[in-house]
Amino acid sequence: MFFALAVVIILTAIVAVKGVELNTKLREQRAREADLAQRIEQQIERSAEIDAYEKYTKTRKFIEEVAKEKLGLVYEGETIFRNER
Repeated sequence: MFFALAVVIILTAIVAVKGVELNTKLREQRAREADLAQRIEQQIERSAEIDAYEKYTKTRKFIEEVAKEKLGLVYEGETIFRNER
């Protein structure tokens, strides 16, 4: 009888320890899941920004800005003022 009681107590202790370990792992996994969900949301927002920028780069306004800033092109009759340093 004593042996059976000892086995039950040992098994109960083992189950309790494993239960605590599993709860710890569960909390860690939930925290990781929340972090990954946040990262996914950030990437979705970033993707939307990239899509919006892609659409913007196909507009006439963007093309004019690049032509003026990078290539120095202007419309006929347009006057440009520059600062001399």
